Amino acid sequence: MRFKLSLIFSFLALFSFAQKGTINGVVLDAVSKEPVPFANVVVSGTQIGASTDIDGKFTIEEVPFGYQKLEVSVVGYQRKTTNDVYVTQNQSPYIEINLNKTSTQLKEVTITSSAFDKPAESPVSLQTIGVEEIERNPGANRDVSRVIQSLPGVTSTPSFRNDILIRGGAPNENQFYIDGVETPVINHFQTQGSSGGPVGILNANLLKKVNLYTGAFPSNRGGALSSVLEIEQKEGNKEALHLRGNIGASEVGLAVDGPIGEKTTYNISARQSYLQFLFQALRLPFLPTFNDGQFKIKHKFNEKNQITFVGLGAFDQFRLNESVNDGLDPNDPDDAETIEENNYTLGNIPINEQYNYTIGAVYKHFEENSFQTIVVSRNALNNSAYKYQDNDESDPSKKILDYNSTESENKMRLENTIRKNSWKVNMGVNLENARYTNSTFDRIATPQGSITRNFESDLTVNKYAVFGQISRPVLNARLDLSFGFRLDGNDYNSEMQNPLNQFSPRFSASYSLTDRWSINFNTGRYHQLPAYTALGFSNSDGTLINKERLKFIQSDHVVAGVQYNPDSKTKITVEGFYKFYRQYPFSLSDSISLANLGADFGVIGNGPIASTNKGRAYGAEFLIQRKAKKGLFGILSYTFVRSEFEDVNGDYVPSSWDAKHILTLTAGKKFKNNWQLGLKWRFVGGLPYTPYNVQASALKENWNVRGAGLPDYSRLNERRLSNFQQLDLRVDKTWYFKKWSLNLYFDIQNVYNFKAEQQDNLNVEQNANGEPITDPNDPSRYELYRIDNEAGTVLPTLGVIFDI
Repeated sequence: MRFKLSLIFSFLALFSFAQKGTINGVVLDAVSKEPVPFANVVVSGTQIGASTDIDGKFTIEEVPFGYQKLEVSVVGYQRKTTNDVYVTQNQSPYIEINLNKTSTQLKEVTITSSAFDKPAESPVSLQTIGVEEIERNPGANRDVSRVIQSLPGVTSTPSFRNDILIRGGAPNENQFYIDGVETPVINHFQTQGSSGGPVGILNANLLKKVNLYTGAFPSNRGGALSSVLEIEQKEGNKEALHLRGNIGASEVGLAVDGPIGEKTTYNISARQSYLQFLFQALRLPFLPTFNDGQFKIKHKFNEKNQITFVGLGAFDQFRLNESVNDGLDPNDPDDAETIEENNYTLGNIPINEQYNYTIGAVYKHFEENSFQTIVVSRNALNNSAYKYQDNDESDPSKKILDYNSTESENKMRLENTIRKNSWKVNMGVNLENARYTNSTFDRIATPQGSITRNFESDLTVNKYAVFGQISRPVLNARLDLSFGFRLDGNDYNSEMQNPLNQFSPRFSASYSLTDRWSINFNTGRYHQLPAYTALGFSNSDGTLINKERLKFIQSDHVVAGVQYNPDSKTKITVEGFYKFYRQYPFSLSDSISLANLGADFGVIGNGPIASTNKGRAYGAEFLIQRKAKKGLFGILSYTFVRSEFEDVNGDYVPSSWDAKHILTLTAGKKFKNNWQLGLKWRFVGGLPYTPYNVQASALKENWNVRGAGLPDYSRLNERRLSNFQQLDLRVDKTWYFKKWSLNLYFDIQNVYNFKAEQQDNLNVEQNANGEPITDPNDPSRYELYRIDNEAGTVLPTLGVIFDI
């Protein structure tokens, strides 16, 4: 095997080229879009560069292949380091670089080109990752939701899900934007009422960079309590057709970009999974399949007017592998254990199908000192699931679940951004029409026995918002100040209809002690509308029973920290944070805050809910981040976090996301001949969990509809799992040929096969015929026993990426 690999690498080396490429582009004023002449544009870390002409255009030749950044400087404008640009023999990228004017005040500190953004609105809690970090993050499979697990404040779990857990907040507290278009769903097999799933929808082939705000949210980004994730896509090549294909751990994908005439570019991708074949070969009891597509089309009417169309969609199917045990020997100990685990899973998971999409248009008009933005979009989610006892669909009396739901939103956002002298002003309005439908038949296990919910609902909500933010440097531009506000309202009920009840002010300040040291601060109030599943829950006659009990969720943040930049490629930060929650949705049937739910499949909030719960999360973060310099890059982050919400008695108890300690090291090294090695090591403190109510779980009427243990919420999060850790490694090798390039990578997740403790499973004892055994002391109950539950296995992946 070693000989064969050496032979393949040697063969590829014969046809590779040690040539260099070209970067073309233009430098423009960020506000007016006027060209910036005579700017110096240099490839970062080299002496290779060029100057812009009178039209702001430039061409840089002899650029080394691979991911490169450009550093731009010119008198009167702030220095800038661009995002990653991919250069190959066949691809000469065209990049548009937008520069902001410097303050008219003289600054006593020296401004250098930095690879890190720190806008006045968000001087704290903002992290940026470029496309190379997304592409080659070990163990992430080029998935944005997994890549950001390297950043401070982000909790990762040992499961295979993509739930985004920020600073002790629940997975439903995040908002996502793609090129300025709000996108509620970014994961396949979405948990409705939350935001997680096992696989991301976003294709890394189209991505340019990602901004993660874990606090200090700009006022034009509403609905977030824990984070805002801004995704920026690449524009299509202006000069030639470019094709990129990839085969990864779970899917095969293809992306195409190029020009349509002189004023229009496009970038489009599609992916199809082959997970069902892999899961079938591994004898897993479920077979997930997914397909997704993504596009960006940009048209410039002229230098002052442009429009961008974006779209994202997915279709997901989750089937049962009922023949999974065929050929297994129940008398063999290993096979018997596999059969037991498979039967348990087959007995409680439903068949599920989803599709979702987001489409939008972003129009921008540029003037001398301002620009206007109009965003029009629509997004929709269709979610259906069903389940029969013993998976016997021939008997209607065995139906446990029949669920069909849709969510759709039509949105418009109008913004005006003004930059004049030292002032920056952003103001605008949001208008939105949303519709939610739900048809539910659900037999539910409770401590008192099973109950049935059977209802249909149809809800329409009209929403509106006004926002504004003003920023200005003072004290010779040493101190940046920013004040913002937001007012949200809708016609769901009288409480929400008054936008003054959702007044959300925010304030930021950043003081530069020297050119390397700064002190940063933010405080703000943020609101989020409860999930449509809660808003639209009704009784059997269609009455919305939560209507007068629900309010916007409210969260108050305070964040303060210190930042030190030893050089333009390195950032060291220390931040402390405190979040206080009010009016959090509380389940009246289960007596638990919804802040503890969301990291599992199914639907969250589809029941009687009241906005009565309180919570808090607080802690500190430490970060050292080094962008690629002399081939070395990495992130070291540590977070101490406590997260607590009230239980049914009003006492604060640890939430399901109370990890306490999160430590992550991500590092990489570029070697000669286009080799690269990366590693990621994660440590997460054990998360709390709620033990089972064994007596209630054993009730026949409960087990027949649930097929799993029933949590005892009177003992909410009473126990805690063991700590979790994992090491991922990745090796990349790239070959550049005359008309195409090839990247092969070998990724190993969980290198030392760490077994993470999970809550054990309850299962029912069966006789030789596979029938449940009744408890001899109580004929209304089954006999139950526990199955040990661990997560984690070594998962190697050989991936291929090619560019033509």
